[in-house]
Amino acid sequence: MEQLYINPIGKIAICDDKKVIILKQEYILALTGLDEFGYIQVLWWFNGCDNIKSRLKLTEKRPYKNGPEILGTFATRSPERPNPIALTTAYVTHIDFKNGIIHLAYIDADEGSPIVDIKPYTPSLDRVESILIPSWCENWPKCNEESGKFDWSSVFNF
Repeated sequence: MEQLYINPIGKIAICDDKKVIILKQEYILALTGLDEFGYIQVLWWFNGCDNIKSRLKLTEKRPYKNGPEILGTFATRSPERPNPIALTTAYVTHIDFKNGIIHLAYIDADEGSPIVDIKPYTPSLDRVESILIPSWCENWPKCNEESGKFDWSSVFNF
């Protein structure tokens, strides 16, 4: 069987009280053209949950305050999962091409979280106009712009 591995391209850091992505020097050239996009999709590693116990956890007991008693990991945004990969769509406020720093309006990653990949957000592939969601999460923000100001502690139990 072929050996798979993840090669982090950078990490989350705090700069002027805002979270930023700091790329490794060898990946800065990959930023070319990214400034034409307002949003990016950031794949990052839940490194705080990268352990055997968290990777073997397949269900969550009431992960959402108004949700069902038990949900499978794939029906949650839980950091405890077989591969602790996270996906966040983030608004780019500025790109420092010289130093490889992407300034973001908001991201739910912790400082030091490894960045796995970055992709431009494109509505033709990423936007869904008629979504289907459970009734217990209908009161959540309807768009990314509202998510940064939303009190997520009012809905999450993890």
